[in-house]
Amino acid sequence: MFHIAEDDQGVIQLEGRLDALAAPLARDFLAGVTETRRLDFSRLDYIASIGLGVLAATQRRLLDMDCGLVLTGLNPHLLEVFQLAGFQGVFTFE
Repeated sequence: MFHIAEDDQGVIQLEGRLDALAAPLARDFLAGVTETRRLDFSRLDYIASIGLGVLAATQRRLLDMDCGLVLTGLNPHLLEVFQLAGFQGVFTFE
C-alpha cells in the first residue's frame, strides 16, 4: 500500500511502499509539482528501482526550472539505496 499527500506546510509525505504498483500514482502526483518541495520519507518502508526512476525524472524536470526536491526523513536503509544508486549529487538530503 502506498499513500502520497501534501501537508499544510507544503511537505510531500510518502507512506508505505513505492513500488511498481505505486509508481503511476507517485508519477501523477509529482507531475503537479512546479517548485522546490520537501519529500518526507519518514513513513516510507520501501522504494523499488521504478520509484527511484519516478523521483529522478521529477528531479530532472524541476532542475530545468531551477528548483528541485529535498529529501528528508530517510531511514538508514533508504539512504543507502539512494547512495548505491549514485543519487548523492542529484538530490539534496536533509
